[in-house]
Amino acid sequence: MVQHSIPPVYDKNSKILILGSFPSVKSREVGFFYGHPQNRFWMLLARIFEEPVPTEMPEKREFLLLNHVALWDVIASCEIKGSSDSSISDVAPNDLTGILSTAKIGQICCNGSTSYNLYKKYIHERTGIEAVKLPSTSPANAAWSLDRLYEAWKGYFTDLK
Repeated sequence: MVQHSIPPVYDKNSKILILGSFPSVKSREVGFFYGHPQNRFWMLLARIFEEPVPTEMPEKREFLLLNHVALWDVIASCEIKGSSDSSISDVAPNDLTGILSTAKIGQICCNGSTSYNLYKKYIHERTGIEAVKLPSTSPANAAWSLDRLYEAWKGYFTDLK
C-alpha cells in the first residue's frame, strides 16, 4: 500500500479545487504535485494565468494560492504500479472536509478521467459537489497538445482574481 505524502495546497481564499488521482513516482520523489518534467500542469496554469511557469516547490505553492487555486488528489492510499493510473486498486480516498470547510470552493475540477471517476465513486456523495472532468495534463495523454488543453481548461479559471 502506498500512502499519499504530499499535503494539500489551499487557504481561505481558494475558489477552485483541482484534484488529481495520486502522485506519480516523480512527484513522490520531489515531494510536490506534478513533479514529472513532462507533465504539462504547471505550463498550462502559467499560460491560463499569464504568468511565468513556477519551478520550485515554494514558488508553485505561492503561485497556486495567489491565483486562488487549491490542489490535492482524490486518493489517500492505494496499490499502484509505478505511476500508472490504470494499475490503481485498493483505494482509500482523501477527506476533503478541511479544504471545503476553510475555503469558498465554487468549482471542483478533476485532472483526467481517473481522478474524475474516483471522485464520483468515493467522494461525490460526501461533498454533494459536482466535479468537472478536464483532460489530463499527463504526458501519457499525448493526444492532447498544450493548446488543446488550454482551450479545454481556461474557461474554469476566468473569475478567480
